[in-house]
Amino acid sequence: MADTPLDRIHIADLLVRCIVGTNPGERAKPQDVVINVTLHADLRAACRSDRIEDTVDYRSLKQRIVETVEASHFFLVEALAEAVSDICLSDPRVRKACVRVEKPTALRFARTVGVEIERERSDHA
Repeated sequence: MADTPLDRIHIADLLVRCIVGTNPGERAKPQDVVINVTLHADLRAACRSDRIEDTVDYRSLKQRIVETVEASHFFLVEALAEAVSDICLSDPRVRKACVRVEKPTALRFARTVGVEIERERSDHA
């Protein structure tokens, strides 16, 4: 598959509220997290056909991400990012997912802190 081009779909600045963190205050009420996702896939069929059936249904993926994150209670942003990448790689068209999760209130005097991970289909067993 090395010769297969990998096009990209971006989901930018998805704002979701969830429980995430290790401090007692962070476990008490949901906080904002900002999620950015880049999906790598071969989109040539969709480009030619102009049919939703030939592409990654990013609306459906976004909805699954929101539902999963809102219901989550992770201690680490890293674990939250991994859960999002698992959702992305559940679509067989997605070859690689790059996920960045930012927690704007995590560090005083910093606009945000975040974790970025990349996972490929081969990582997703």
